[in-house]
Amino acid sequence: MHVRVAGRDDLTKVNELRRQVNDVHTAGEPGIFKQGFGEDLRAYIYKIYDDPAKSIIVAEDEGEICGFAVLLRFNKPESPYSRERRYLNVEEFGVDEAHRRKGVGRELMRYIRDTAKAEGFDRVELDMWEFNQGALAFYEDMGFTTYRRYMKMDV
Repeated sequence: MHVRVAGRDDLTKVNELRRQVNDVHTAGEPGIFKQGFGEDLRAYIYKIYDDPAKSIIVAEDEGEICGFAVLLRFNKPESPYSRERRYLNVEEFGVDEAHRRKGVGRELMRYIRDTAKAEGFDRVELDMWEFNQGALAFYEDMGFTTYRRYMKMDV
């Protein structure tokens, strides 16, 4: 297992994995997420790739990309309400269905944590959807804790 920064040639495979993640989200919150994986969503990975504040990493096993993450280097300036915050945000994260529970996600998270430390960030943050209890269990097992909660009231 090897984790590395993705190259442009990897983005087609990354999109295959993003489609799996999108399918989970459209099933979990169909009123929010769009069904299918249209051209706009496929093309968006190239905008992410070209954004200097972001990076895409991939996990590779025997030459096959089996996981990915999109990382954002976040610098939130001080405000009257809060202190300045610098952190590495995991915007997208996914492991190929055929490779789950084989350590791929753990290797990606180790790489993310090590990257955050090497770049001088104090923390790694992410957000997730409440319906995805499998992801919640994984993130908690990796050491993430809830510090903020979003709530809704349908009307």
